[in-house]
Parts: sequence; C-alpha cells; structure tokens
Amino acid sequence: MLNKQPSVIHWFRRDLRIVDNTGLFLASESGLPVIPVYILSDWRGAHHWTGPNRQHFLCGALESLARNLETIDGCLIVRQGSAVTELRKLIVESGAVELHFNSDPDPFGKSVENEIRNLCAELGVKCCAHFDVALHSPDEVLTQGGSPYRVYTPYSKNWLNLPKPSPLSKPGALRTPKDLSSLPLPTVVTWGMEPPTAQLLEPGERAARERLKKAISGKIQSYQAQRDFPAADGTSRISQDLRYGLISIRTVYAEALKARAARDFKQQGEIDIYIKELVWREFYFAILHHFPNVLDEEFNPDWRGLPWDEPGELFEKWKSGLTGFPIVDAGMRELKATGFMHNRVRMIVAMFLTKDLHIDWKQGESWFMQNLLDGEIASNNGGWQWSAGTGADAAPYFRIQNPWTQTAKFDPTGIYIKRWIPELAKVHPSRFLEAPKDGRPLAPDYPLPCVDHKTERDRTLAIFKKHRAG
Repeated sequence: MLNKQPSVIHWFRRDLRIVDNTGLFLASESGLPVIPVYILSDWRGAHHWTGPNRQHFLCGALESLARNLETIDGCLIVRQGSAVTELRKLIVESGAVELHFNSDPDPFGKSVENEIRNLCAELGVKCCAHFDVALHSPDEVLTQGGSPYRVYTPYSKNWLNLPKPSPLSKPGALRTPKDLSSLPLPTVVTWGMEPPTAQLLEPGERAARERLKKAISGKIQSYQAQRDFPAADGTSRISQDLRYGLISIRTVYAEALKARAARDFKQQGEIDIYIKELVWREFYFAILHHFPNVLDEEFNPDWRGLPWDEPGELFEKWKSGLTGFPIVDAGMRELKATGFMHNRVRMIVAMFLTKDLHIDWKQGESWFMQNLLDGEIASNNGGWQWSAGTGADAAPYFRIQNPWTQTAKFDPTGIYIKRWIPELAKVHPSRFLEAPKDGRPLAPDYPLPCVDHKTERDRTLAIFKKHRAG
C-alpha cells in the first residue's frame, strides 16, 4: 500500500526540461518530495493539430526527460487520459498538498487549467500556475490605454524596453516517492499511428542546448544576411525546442544578449534582428490570448466570409509537392522529409495556397500543425493569416508573392530546389525562374505548373475587391 506523505506534483506539459523550468523549480523549493507527471492524451488515429512527426519527437523528448529527472532523484510518472481525471487520481493516491504547472498559451490548454483549479479547490490542494512559456505575458505588453496591440512594431518597442526575467537554475533533489504506478513511456503506436519516415531532429534537452549553442556561437551573428535563403543553414533551428520546452525562452534570450555583448557593432545588429524574431513569437501569443477567435475566423473582420475554393485535387498536389512550381514543391517535400520547412518558404507556400489556389488558410494551417515539429498554434495561425492577408499586421491583400520571382531572390542557383526535388537535378536553375514557355515540363517526371500565376493573381485581387465593396 502507498505510504502517503505530504508531497507536491509538477504536471509537465510543454516544458519538458529540468533546467530553468519555473514550475518544477518552485515545486522543488517547497522542500517536499516532488512527483513529476506527464499525462498522455487519449485520442487515437488522427488529430487536427498534430501527427506522427510531432508525436514521435514528443516521445523522444519524454524519454530524455525521464533520464534527466533520474539525475536529480526524480522519476517521471506517466498516465493517460483526461488531465482532470488523472490528476484527481494522482492527488488522492499520493496525498499531494500542492499542484504546480506552467500555463499554456492556447485556449484549449487554458480551458483545462480552469478545470484543474476547480479540482484543486474541491480537494483542498494548493494550485500553483506559473508563467513560463514567454518572457512577457500578454497582459504585460499593452498600449498606454491598456489595450492589446494589433500591430507588431509598437508591440515590439514596448516589449524590448521591459526588464527581462533571468534563467533559473536546475532544481535540487526531487525525492519522488518510489511506489507510484506509471505507464511505460509512449511510442507513436500509443496513439494508433505508424512511426514517421521523416528524418527528424534529435529530441531532448541536451540536443536542444547543443542546437542553441551552435546558433549563438555562429549562425545568429549573420542572421539577417542568411535567414531568408533556404539553401543556407542560416536559422537557429530551435523552434521545436521552444515549442516542447526543451529549452526556455529565458535561456535563449540571455545567451543571445551574452553573445551580443561580445561582438562588434555589425554582429550586434544581426543578433538584434534575431531577438526581434523572438518578439514575433510573443506577439502572436498575445494576439491569440486577446483574440482567441482567430482560430475560427479572420482576425481582420473586413475579410470574414471570403469565398474560398473547395480543397480538392489542387490541395492534394500542394500537400504532395506536385504543383509544378519548384520552390513551392521543394518546401512541401522538405516538410514531408524532415518535419521542418524554412520560414521564407513557409510564406511562399502559404501565399501560393491562399492566393494562387484560393484555398482557405485554415486548411493549410491544419496541414502544417499535423506535420511541423515546431507546430505552435499561435505562430502558425499568425503566419497563415499574415500570408492570407487576413491577420494582425498582415501583408496587404494585394501583396501577392510570385513564386518565380521569389525563387530568383532566395534560391537563384536552385540549390534548395534540387536538394528536395531530385527530378530536377539536371535542369539548369535559370529554368526555375519562370513558367515553361514551350509548354513542356521541366523534366519528364515533373508536372507542368498546375495554374498560371498571373491569372490567379488577377482573380485574387478581384475576389478581395468584390468582398470589400460588398
């Protein structure tokens, strides 16, 4: 029989690390034994917001977390089902007197948190919710009138001027009770899925810190010069680590500032550009917090009710990387092969789906979430609405990227395209800069463009103008 002694629970969610983890650190500061728990969701087969790539990465992150907890006399308890039901059981089993967790930035997580607060009140357990996912909460960065920002630039100026929290240390010994039952660590089969074929990054806290170290020591010092070229290794590649909390945003920011202080003026400017990308992440958290309706409709009310085409054959070609537009297809194939897509290419493929194929941004939003390792609900929604011209501080509807000229700017030698489209390996890159003039495909086993960009651009302008007028 379980020997009940006062203890505290730390409920892991999207904070799968032991270093600089607000909830875990403060749970350990209680002086009581700490029970670390992760509750697996119980859906099976398919999900609107995730897929095999992300679940496989999650499994690796949990395996790493379990090993790391052992180094501080902890043991990861794994349960599956409703968070409210499973936490109720664990509190009753263990006699826990406090429940700690780091708050979720999306509406679904917040809804569960409200239920957890009610549960703790019912059971007489102290409920300790901590802000950990960003440097500033959405309610910290407001206009002088106390309203949320709708535009990035004034938000970023305010954000940059606010004092930042410092990283926390690793907690001391957790002394997790030894007699609590636990499920085995999950695999993708747990959710009724097949293991992914994509070549994914290594999961876990150690791997995340190595990626950050590589970014800080080199890549962000030429960030502005390299970040838009998908053939270059010019981005930090830590977005999935922030999404799963394998590293904290406090640590990222502190390391970036440390690197900035040690560099010359030009390199400092490059690092400043990188820091502003971190601000975009928090801007979109704020948008989702203050305007949760963006998950169901366009942020800009002018564009609600836009007519979109049904996602039929053209949508399938887009998902498969068979549109006949090399830069678009390369991006979609990179996504399939790696669970990642370069950010510049994300903009190109998103605008192509919404402006050339006239398919609802929500379809692309869901596809990205199912396939991207770094699928972040707020940023993904913000990026898709930006490309569609419907979101906060979005590109104007009449700014429609041309895939051919985007190729000329950002992959002029075709290195990125050839990396992901082997059918085009022997094609001269100059042919990737415009549609085939002779009506023949670029290669025998590569399709012709599925639409004419100019025709579809004109149609998009007409649709938006008519909607605004009506």
